[in-house]
Amino acid sequence: MDVDLVVPMKHPRDGKSRLRGAVAPERHPGLVLALAADTLAAVTSTARVRRVLLVAADPAALAEFGELGIEIVAEPAEKTLNAAFRHGAELLRRDDPHSVVGALQADLPALRAIDLTDAIAESDDRRAFVADRQGTGTTLLLSAPGAPLDPRFGPGSAQHHRASGAVPLRKKLPSLRSDVDTPEDLAHVKTLGVGKHTAELFT
Repeated sequence: MDVDLVVPMKHPRDGKSRLRGAVAPERHPGLVLALAADTLAAVTSTARVRRVLLVAADPAALAEFGELGIEIVAEPAEKTLNAAFRHGAELLRRDDPHSVVGALQADLPALRAIDLTDAIAESDDRRAFVADRQGTGTTLLLSAPGAPLDPRFGPGSAQHHRASGAVPLRKKLPSLRSDVDTPEDLAHVKTLGVGKHTAELFT
């Protein structure tokens, strides 16, 4: 079954606080936008992804992503990551109550469509998740068709998702496991090959 994805984003000036210092302070919002742009470009080129809903702290600041065919909505009153995922999933399910919905992080600049496709295929309509390369966080969570997404992102989210019954996906999926929270993560994704928006910041 194809997937409808929810992607949350803070305002670019506020996002990725642990990456501050990776570029000059005035370029930090641009880095946040570049990470998201490369993530979303890969997502929208993935055949198994049907819709992408960006849940934004400031939709106007991310209006450029609408050119990718992405829907953009404001975040809910509860300004937490899990609330953003729940809000997006609820909106998507209004149109298709039996769909598979997914929660994807916006900081995967090396993402390849093939890795996302392989993850969707491996999930096989089960509630499933992809742990990050450290094995502690979560980069992608998928629901079963019509079933709750039940996002549990935050510290130790991989264990929380596993404990809640989500199936950990086992394929390598290197680009999907490589989110960027720290300068070390940024150095790692450069070795994988980042998308053009992130690459342009370091050329």
